[in-house]
Amino acid sequence: MKFYFIVFILLPCFNCFSQDSLNWGVEVKPKFGFLLAKRGEVGHLPQSHAVGGEVSFVNYTNGKKKWHSTYNYPTIGATFFIGSPGNREVLGSFIGSYAFIDFPFYKSSRYELFWKVGTGLGYGSKVYDPILNPKNSVISTHVNALVCFGLFQRFFIGKSYLQVGLDLTHFSNAANKVPNIGINMPFLSLGYGYKMVSTNRSTMMKNTLLYRKILWGLTAIYSGKEIFPTGKGRLPIYAANASARYYFKPKLGAEVSLDIVSKQSSLIYKPDIEKTQMDLIQVGLYTGYILPLDRFHLLIGMGMNLRDKFQPESFLYHKVGMRYYFSNGIHLNYVLRSNWAKADFFECGLGYTFNFKKK
Repeated sequence: MKFYFIVFILLPCFNCFSQDSLNWGVEVKPKFGFLLAKRGEVGHLPQSHAVGGEVSFVNYTNGKKKWHSTYNYPTIGATFFIGSPGNREVLGSFIGSYAFIDFPFYKSSRYELFWKVGTGLGYGSKVYDPILNPKNSVISTHVNALVCFGLFQRFFIGKSYLQVGLDLTHFSNAANKVPNIGINMPFLSLGYGYKMVSTNRSTMMKNTLLYRKILWGLTAIYSGKEIFPTGKGRLPIYAANASARYYFKPKLGAEVSLDIVSKQSSLIYKPDIEKTQMDLIQVGLYTGYILPLDRFHLLIGMGMNLRDKFQPESFLYHKVGMRYYFSNGIHLNYVLRSNWAKADFFECGLGYTFNFKKK
């Protein structure tokens, strides 16, 4: 599953860097912040300020694809991160890399205001151990998902620019192993960037979206989860959903799906209650918003459990993630499912759109 995640994270980078004409750039950015102790049981962990640094390779989109101009020519790229949450003895340090996209709110020749979202993989040097490191109650695996989002400004001077902003950098394994409260670090950053190559914006535009048509699809999902008490190991999750999606306009799509989930970890939930495989089946109805970027889609939404016999989680559930659609209708699915702020599991899936037509 880790290999699947690495390939999926790199897809948006390949999609944007494989253009004929590119605007290349590089950014260097130190970051200063703190460890956000969102729960009382981790209030002892912050010892000093969190620090970090990033090096980013960026592509300034040029209009060759329709969505470039739709989103006011966003910046896309890949970032390498290194930093510490401020308690090296217990939490250690982190390195990671993620793909990102910057969506401009306002853009001129000398100034840009934008919000950034990125996701990838990170590695933490220290994890929870009941004997060697019992105080680390937030991270139990070395490899974790890395998510970064924030608000930034760029001030241009020729091909150079200064960048200042606020972001939240997050590390978590989405309950793949417990404990998993997660690392959250709000950062203030001040960086420098340089646009190495400048090309004119292309007038050739392509669009793969099908408007005013309902698209039907199925997605098969496999994942895993560990629950308390620790030591029981990671148990598999089998799931599938049948979905219908519709694009109203270039920036707006919506979907509805019927989700069917079988969590084997529920077998050890309330072990005094006898259970069968049919008892484990959860059925949910989900609706969400799609932000389409050509074949790469971001999504967020909420669902409700129509059937959950033991109700170990909340009645409502939430999804945030991404998909990549190939030209033959097959898609890759990587979505975090949660119950409010508590991660449930990652939906790692492979799907197909039945009435998809190549455009």
